[in-house]
Amino acid sequence: MAHGILGLLRPLQSRLSASRTRLVLLCAETEQHQGPARGWAERAFSSTHQDAPGESSSEDRVTVHFINRDGERLTTTAKEGESLLEVVVNHNLAIDGFGACEGTLACSTCHLIFDKDTFQKLDAISDEELDMLDLAYGLTDTSRLGCQVCVKKWMDGVTLRVPMDVSDMRRQLEVGKQSKQ
Repeated sequence: MAHGILGLLRPLQSRLSASRTRLVLLCAETEQHQGPARGWAERAFSSTHQDAPGESSSEDRVTVHFINRDGERLTTTAKEGESLLEVVVNHNLAIDGFGACEGTLACSTCHLIFDKDTFQKLDAISDEELDMLDLAYGLTDTSRLGCQVCVKKWMDGVTLRVPMDVSDMRRQLEVGKQSKQ
Protein backbone atom coordinates (compact mmCIF):
# COMPACT_ATOMS: atom_id res chain seq x y z
CA MET A 1 0.00 0.00 0.00
CA ALA A 2 2.74 2.45 0.95
CA HIS A 3 4.53 1.78 -2.34
CA GLY A 4 1.35 2.76 -4.21
CA ILE A 5 0.93 5.96 -2.23
CA LEU A 6 4.48 7.05 -2.99
CA GLY A 7 3.90 6.29 -6.67
CA LEU A 8 0.91 8.64 -6.63
CA LEU A 9 2.85 11.35 -4.79
CA ARG A 10 5.87 11.40 -7.14
CA PRO A 11 4.13 13.54 -9.83
CA LEU A 12 2.97 15.93 -7.12
CA GLN A 13 6.50 16.08 -5.73
CA SER A 14 7.97 17.04 -9.11
CA ARG A 15 5.40 19.82 -9.55
CA LEU A 16 6.07 21.11 -6.04
CA SER A 17 9.83 21.02 -6.61
CA ALA A 18 9.38 23.40 -9.52
CA SER A 19 7.73 25.89 -7.17
CA ARG A 20 10.60 25.65 -4.64
CA THR A 21 8.57 23.45 -2.33
CA ARG A 22 9.08 19.74 -1.97
CA LEU A 23 7.75 16.71 -0.14
CA VAL A 24 10.19 15.20 2.29
CA LEU A 25 10.05 11.61 3.43
CA LEU A 26 11.16 11.80 7.03
CA CYS A 27 13.54 9.10 8.14
CA ALA A 28 12.49 7.72 11.52
CA GLU A 29 15.14 6.24 13.75
CA THR A 30 14.12 2.62 14.30
CA GLU A 31 15.30 0.17 16.87
CA GLN A 32 17.55 -2.62 15.66
CA HIS A 33 14.98 -5.41 15.89
CA GLN A 34 12.01 -3.50 14.61
CA GLY A 35 10.41 -4.84 11.42
CA PRO A 36 10.11 -2.81 8.22
CA ALA A 37 6.32 -2.41 8.48
CA ARG A 38 6.50 -0.53 11.77
CA GLY A 39 9.41 1.62 10.55
CA TRP A 40 7.36 2.61 7.51
CA ALA A 41 4.35 3.56 9.66
CA GLU A 42 6.50 6.01 11.61
CA ARG A 43 7.45 7.97 8.51
CA ALA A 44 5.50 11.06 7.64
CA PHE A 45 5.25 13.63 4.88
CA SER A 46 5.73 17.33 5.28
CA SER A 47 6.04 20.32 3.02
CA THR A 48 9.27 22.25 3.33
CA HIS A 49 11.04 25.11 1.62
CA GLN A 50 13.80 23.93 -0.71
CA ASP A 51 16.88 26.12 -0.78
CA ALA A 52 17.54 27.76 -4.09
CA PRO A 53 21.07 27.46 -5.45
CA GLY A 54 23.34 29.66 -3.37
CA GLU A 55 20.97 29.86 -0.38
CA SER A 56 22.33 26.80 1.44
CA SER A 57 25.75 27.20 3.00
CA SER A 58 28.35 24.77 1.71
CA GLU A 59 29.07 24.05 5.39
CA ASP A 60 25.62 22.43 5.60
CA ARG A 61 26.28 20.11 2.66
CA VAL A 62 28.30 16.92 2.26
CA THR A 63 29.69 15.98 -1.16
CA VAL A 64 29.02 12.37 -2.14
CA HIS A 65 30.34 10.59 -5.25
CA PHE A 66 28.71 7.47 -6.71
CA ILE A 67 30.41 5.27 -9.31
CA ASN A 68 27.53 3.88 -11.38
CA ARG A 69 27.38 0.39 -12.91
CA ASP A 70 28.71 1.72 -16.21
CA GLY A 71 31.65 3.47 -14.50
CA GLU A 72 30.07 6.94 -14.71
CA ARG A 73 30.90 9.16 -11.73
CA LEU A 74 27.83 10.91 -10.28
CA THR A 75 28.54 13.70 -7.81
CA THR A 76 25.99 15.46 -5.64
CA THR A 77 25.62 17.12 -2.28
CA ALA A 78 23.57 15.82 0.62
CA LYS A 79 22.30 17.08 3.94
CA GLU A 80 23.55 15.45 7.09
CA GLY A 81 21.00 12.87 8.29
CA GLU A 82 19.67 11.94 4.83
CA SER A 83 19.97 8.27 3.96
CA LEU A 84 22.07 7.51 0.89
CA LEU A 85 18.90 6.21 -0.76
CA GLU A 86 17.24 9.59 -0.19
CA VAL A 87 20.28 11.31 -1.71
CA VAL A 88 19.97 9.25 -4.91
CA VAL A 89 16.18 9.72 -5.15
CA ASN A 90 16.07 13.41 -4.16
CA HIS A 91 18.73 14.30 -6.73
CA ASN A 92 17.32 12.03 -9.45
CA LEU A 93 20.68 10.31 -9.94
CA ALA A 94 20.65 7.93 -12.89
CA ILE A 95 21.15 4.63 -11.07
CA ASP A 96 18.82 2.10 -12.67
CA GLY A 97 16.61 0.12 -10.26
CA PHE A 98 18.04 1.76 -7.14
CA GLY A 99 15.79 1.64 -4.07
CA ALA A 100 12.88 -0.45 -5.38
CA CYS A 101 11.32 -0.90 -1.91
CA GLU A 102 11.74 2.82 -1.15
CA GLY A 103 13.66 2.25 2.06
CA THR A 104 11.42 -0.29 3.77
CA LEU A 105 14.28 -2.80 4.14
CA ALA A 106 12.48 -5.27 1.89
CA CYS A 107 15.02 -5.55 -0.95
CA SER A 108 18.72 -5.07 -1.70
CA THR A 109 18.49 -2.74 -4.70
CA CYS A 110 20.17 0.15 -2.83
CA HIS A 111 23.28 -2.00 -2.26
CA LEU A 112 26.44 0.13 -2.16
CA ILE A 113 30.08 -0.80 -1.77
CA PHE A 114 32.24 1.33 0.53
CA ASP A 115 36.00 1.53 0.77
CA LYS A 116 37.39 -0.27 3.82
CA ASP A 117 38.25 2.86 5.85
CA THR A 118 34.81 4.41 5.36
CA PHE A 119 33.04 1.11 6.05
CA GLN A 120 34.80 0.75 9.42
CA LYS A 121 33.49 4.18 10.52
CA LEU A 122 29.82 3.41 9.75
CA ASP A 123 27.25 2.69 12.46
CA ALA A 124 26.65 -0.96 13.33
CA ILE A 125 24.72 -3.06 10.85
CA SER A 126 21.38 -4.57 11.93
CA ASP A 127 20.40 -8.23 11.56
CA GLU A 128 17.61 -7.16 9.18
CA GLU A 129 20.08 -5.38 6.90
CA LEU A 130 22.38 -8.41 6.94
CA ASP A 131 19.42 -10.59 5.89
CA MET A 132 18.69 -8.31 2.92
CA LEU A 133 22.37 -8.13 1.96
CA ASP A 134 22.36 -11.93 1.70
CA LEU A 135 20.12 -11.42 -1.36
CA ALA A 136 22.40 -8.84 -2.98
CA TYR A 137 24.46 -9.58 -6.08
CA GLY A 138 28.13 -8.70 -5.92
CA LEU A 139 28.23 -8.74 -2.12
CA THR A 140 31.57 -7.68 -0.60
CA ASP A 141 32.98 -7.37 2.90
CA THR A 142 32.23 -3.63 2.73
CA SER A 143 28.67 -3.78 1.35
CA ARG A 144 25.81 -1.87 2.98
CA LEU A 145 22.29 -0.85 1.99
CA GLY A 146 21.95 2.84 1.13
CA CYS A 147 18.60 3.06 2.92
CA GLN A 148 20.31 2.15 6.20
CA VAL A 149 23.30 4.51 6.04
CA CYS A 150 22.71 8.15 6.90
CA VAL A 151 25.04 10.90 5.72
CA LYS A 152 27.38 12.36 8.34
CA LYS A 153 29.71 15.37 8.11
CA TRP A 154 32.81 13.14 8.22
CA MET A 155 31.65 11.54 4.94
CA ASP A 156 32.35 14.68 2.91
CA GLY A 157 34.01 13.58 -0.34
CA VAL A 158 33.20 9.87 0.09
CA THR A 159 33.08 7.72 -3.06
CA LEU A 160 30.63 4.81 -3.17
CA ARG A 161 30.44 2.11 -5.80
CA VAL A 162 27.18 0.70 -7.15
CA PRO A 163 27.58 -3.06 -7.82
CA MET A 164 27.50 -4.27 -11.41
CA ASP A 165 24.28 -6.28 -10.95
CA VAL A 166 21.14 -5.77 -8.91
CA SER A 167 18.63 -8.23 -7.50
CA ASP A 168 15.27 -6.74 -8.44
CA MET A 169 12.27 -9.09 -8.29
CA ARG A 170 10.30 -6.71 -10.54
CA ARG A 171 12.58 -7.65 -13.45
CA GLN A 172 12.11 -11.36 -12.83
CA LEU A 173 8.32 -10.92 -12.67
CA GLU A 174 8.33 -8.99 -15.96
CA VAL A 175 10.38 -11.71 -17.65
CA GLY A 176 7.98 -14.35 -16.30
CA LYS A 177 4.97 -12.46 -17.67
CA GLN A 178 6.57 -12.08 -21.10
CA SER A 179 7.44 -15.77 -21.33
CA LYS A 180 3.80 -16.74 -20.61
CA GLN A 181 2.53 -14.62 -23.49
